[in-house]
Formats: sequence, C-alpha cells, structure tokens
Amino acid sequence: MAWLFPFAVLVGTILVLMGLGLPVAFAFFVSNVIGLYLFFGGSIGVTQMVANFSDAVSTYALAPLPMFLVMGSLFFRSGLGEKVIYALDLCIGNLRGRLAYVVLAAGTIFSALSGSSLANTGMMGSLMVPEMLKRGYKPHMAYGPVLGAGSLAVIIPPSSLAVLLGSLAQIDVGALLIAGALPGLLLVVMYAMLIFAQTKIDPDAAPHYPVPAVPAAEKVRAVAVNIIPMSVIVFMVVGTIILGIATPTESAGLGCAAVFALLFVYRRFSWSVVWKSLDDAMKVTGMTFLIISASTTFSQIFAFSGASNGFIQFIVGYDLGPYSMLLMMVLVILLLGMFMDQVSMMLITLPIFLPIAQQFGYDPVWFGLILLLAYEVGFTTPPFGLLLFIMIGVAPKGTSLKTVAMSAAPYIALTLLLILLIVLFPQIALFLPNLI
Repeated sequence: MAWLFPFAVLVGTILVLMGLGLPVAFAFFVSNVIGLYLFFGGSIGVTQMVANFSDAVSTYALAPLPMFLVMGSLFFRSGLGEKVIYALDLCIGNLRGRLAYVVLAAGTIFSALSGSSLANTGMMGSLMVPEMLKRGYKPHMAYGPVLGAGSLAVIIPPSSLAVLLGSLAQIDVGALLIAGALPGLLLVVMYAMLIFAQTKIDPDAAPHYPVPAVPAAEKVRAVAVNIIPMSVIVFMVVGTIILGIATPTESAGLGCAAVFALLFVYRRFSWSVVWKSLDDAMKVTGMTFLIISASTTFSQIFAFSGASNGFIQFIVGYDLGPYSMLLMMVLVILLLGMFMDQVSMMLITLPIFLPIAQQFGYDPVWFGLILLLAYEVGFTTPPFGLLLFIMIGVAPKGTSLKTVAMSAAPYIALTLLLILLIVLFPQIALFLPNLI
C-alpha cells in the first residue's frame, strides 16, 4: 500500500484547501508544490512545473475554447437571444404550460449557439421566470424547465466543457462535440415529455391563459427573421465538423465570424458589446488555462509517485466488471458534484479515471460523453450546484435552495436515465462520430 501515502497527500491537500475556500487553481498549485518536494526532487521539480506551463496551454485542441466563449457572449450581450425567445413565443400554440415549452425550445437553440450552461440559465431565468410566476405557474414548473434547458449546453455542441474534457483526456475534440448532438436532442424530447406529464397530472401547475391569435404569416416572418438566420451559426460550428469541412478550431472561428455578421445584419453591432464579450471570454479562458497548467503537473506527479498505478491495481483487484466500474465512477462524480464545480471535478477525477477506462477498454468518445452527462448533473445538485444559485438569484426574494433543488430533481432523473440508455445502447453516442 505504498501508493496510499502519495494518493492521500495529493488528493487530500486539494480537497482540504478547496473546502477552506481556496480557488481550485491555487489549491492544485499548493498540492503540486508539496508533491514535487516530496516525490519529484524538490526545487528541481518546481522548475520543471514552471517549464510545463507553456506546453500545457499551447495545445491546439484548446483553441476553440476562447472562441466559443466569445461567440456565446456576443450572442447574449447583443440581445439576439431575446429575439429568439420572442419568435418562439409567437409560434408555440395555446398549450397548457406553453412558457415551459418556450424555455425548453429556447434553451436548445441557445445551447447550439453559446456552449455555456451558466449563460443560458442566467438569461432564460431572468427573462422567463418572472413572467411564468406572474402567470401563476407553480415554482417547480417555473424553475425546473429553465434548469433543465440551461444544462443542455454541457453536451449539445459547441460545448466548452467538452472541449476542455477532450483536451485534458486526449479525446478527439471534434468527435466528442458531435457525439453530444443526438443524446442532447433525445434529452430535449424527454424533458418535453416530462413537462407534458406534469401539466397532465397537475393542470394547476401551469394555468391555462388566453393567448391572442397570431396570423400564420406573422409566425412565418418571426421564424424567418429571428430563428432561421441563427441556423447559420449552428451550421458553421456543427455542420462543418460533421461534413469534414473544418476542424473544431476552424469551426469555432467560423462561428465567431457568423455571429459578427448577424450583429451587422440586425444592427446590433457596437464596440462596447465586442469589448465586454472579449472581457468575458478573457476572464474565463485565463482562469481555465491556469487550472489546466496546474492539473497537468498534478497528473504527472500522480503518475510519478506511484499513486496512479497503485490505485488502479487496487481497484482492478476487486475484480469488478466494466459496468460495475463505470457505475462506481459515475457515483463518485455525483457525490463530488454536491460540493464542487464541474472543472474541479474534472481535474480531480480524470487522472484517476482515464487509466482505469483504458484498462477496461472503454471507447474514449463514449466514455467521455458519459462523464460529461455526469458532470452536467453536478450543475443542479445541492448544496453547491452552480445553476441552483443562478436560479435563486433571479427568483423572488425568500426562495429557498430546497424549492429550487426539488424543481430540478425530475430533470436530474432523466439525465441519469439517458446515461443508462447510452450504456445499454452505445450507438446513441457513437452514431454521428462514426459518420466522420
């Protein structure tokens, strides 16, 4: 059990420091310095860690990340997202729970345009939740669809988290991005069925109210003006990858160019919007690259100290089957998701999970998508799910964490069901990647 000491020192230090409130990047740096002095030759190891920084962040696979962030920020800050919601609101008929369906449809479109769950939830929550509550929607019918639709950006391409996971795990980023499209759409259908069932079981949860009749010509015009042009962005990002026209990096650049073009077409371009969008992307990218630098060294120390190999041999010694092992890994992520953000979970679990996945011969794209879905659940699990706090921020004063978390529970259950379906039917995840 010689591996247990370095394992406890490295992982324990990170967990303790993060529990004390230290940012994840700095918690990794402190753990790295301790590990380097104990297992890697002292100050020579620290010098090597500094030398590793440029190699860690100069990976070509990471190039789409800042461009996806710029693309999503431009889309939301310019007001184009509000035009999409307006068009959807006109087109969805006089259904019970119609605003919940508007949220779900808008969240799906936004996921394909921004790649950010936090931005999706924040925008839809601030725009739609007050209106839904005003119309007499019960809290679970107002908060639940926003939380469910907001989290779709984790798997529907372009997903920033998928780019990060693919880069860290050395999985084909393009294949991983495309793999999320079909499961993402399946999850949308499951969410729609949930909303339908909730309104059938409890009609008062989403009171029916009269909606002015809108001529068909006006609906067609709204879609043609406010939604169809957005499909250009989706094609530039997703379509070019599927058709083999562009790499993920090139498609991200094309997506940014398409958003800029739409800003000019809709007369929404301003240097203020561009500057704020670049500032948003710079802050997130800078912190992400700092975390990647720290985690790369952490993975090297973890392997060099013998903790990685020892832990693998310890787990394999239990003679668990591939599905039992996969279940164990998903449960670990769900547990961590109650206390950590997605990037922190990813950086802690990947150095441990990837060698095990290779040992069991999991398909890397299939395994990566399952991890993404498990990380997605962490967005909405109490007590520290990030989307829960965004929802509390836009909810009426006095709304409790319990109320918001219970609203998200059915959507979490459906995401877990989707994970099970992908395990049983891997082609749900692999059909589109196999085409390219």
